[in-house]
Amino acid sequence: MKLLVLLSRFPYPLDKGDKLRAFYQLRELAHRHTICLLALTDEDVPAASHAQVASFCAGGIHVHRLRRPNIARGLAIALATALPLQIGYFQDAAAQRLLTQLLHTFRPDHVYCQLIRMAEYLRPHYQQWPCTLDYMDVFSAGVARRAARAPRWQRSVLQLEAQRLRRYEALVFDWFRAHSIISDQDRQLIDHPQRQQIRVVLNGIDTTYFQPTEAPKEYELLFCGNMAYPPNIDAAVFLAEEILPFVRQQHPHARLLIAGTTPTARVQALATEGVTISGWLPDIRTAYAGARVFVAPMRTGTGLQNKLLEAMAMRLPCVTTTLANAALRGTPDEQVLIGDTAIALATHIIKLLSYPEEAATLAEQGLWFVSTHYNWSASTTRLEEIMHLHTAADVVTSPADSPAPTP
Repeated sequence: MKLLVLLSRFPYPLDKGDKLRAFYQLRELAHRHTICLLALTDEDVPAASHAQVASFCAGGIHVHRLRRPNIARGLAIALATALPLQIGYFQDAAAQRLLTQLLHTFRPDHVYCQLIRMAEYLRPHYQQWPCTLDYMDVFSAGVARRAARAPRWQRSVLQLEAQRLRRYEALVFDWFRAHSIISDQDRQLIDHPQRQQIRVVLNGIDTTYFQPTEAPKEYELLFCGNMAYPPNIDAAVFLAEEILPFVRQQHPHARLLIAGTTPTARVQALATEGVTISGWLPDIRTAYAGARVFVAPMRTGTGLQNKLLEAMAMRLPCVTTTLANAALRGTPDEQVLIGDTAIALATHIIKLLSYPEEAATLAEQGLWFVSTHYNWSASTTRLEEIMHLHTAADVVTSPADSPAPTP
């Protein structure tokens, strides 16, 4: 099958959840299909990053650079037309023309669109080309949760954006023949009467890359992720300022590493004698291997936390919240420890630091859990099954009857 894949970011390096999901899905799909990739980017793509993806895309790679003037124009149009800002940011007339041209030159059997950010590009084409939308997670819910914790001056803007996103998530449903999402928790948040038709396609974990490693333990606690992402910022602040002080009452020398790309000033300000902010690490596995307990105290955001999969795959005992575990689906007290307040989370951490044998048992169960349930090959096969139900032969209006675009 010939697949045209639309992404709002170039899928390497793997420093964001959507990029990670796209990279591994492309890797698996390339074994059986010819892929043409159209990826937007608001930053330069180094040749080394391009090379990591090139072997997956026998049908070609097309990278469109989003420039600030066009981003500003897209945001202004979104404000004026009641589109979400999340959509306006990624809209670009030149990218629209490029997509139209690729549809008529590559002539895909199916179009795979990751995230609602890219759905607007298919509005003129969805009746002619069979398309699958991967919601991945539910932006409206994530923004609504951010609004609840945001400063007063941000709250009304975020609430309006959440309302617009919720309407848009329902609107675009009808443009696509098939739909996927990362968890049932997220599926239930799509405000569409046919949301049960959305198929859950889990993420996987590369257990040949993330695997248990023996190394000296430099830190008692670890949290990692993209440290410019608001839910991660909130979790880092919660962990360093509210949870860690309780832990240090019992373990006064406990040290916390907050690792991950582009830490904001708010995250950098958390650095103390007991808290290290590493920024980008060339190999995040060194952070996992050097910690005793992984903590993901997520209070906002949606979707599956890949950081939990990675930590479990490296046999780290994990502590997280009900919100994060709703997507993970680990068994509480067997594969993961769950708490929602600073005291509850700190109590779990103290227990793991105080009783290494119990920590080791939890870590072993977590490793078994992710190895059994999170497999990129199996999850991508499920995605393929969805796409195979709808191919170019099924279209109502043949693309061959449409005029070719003007270059």
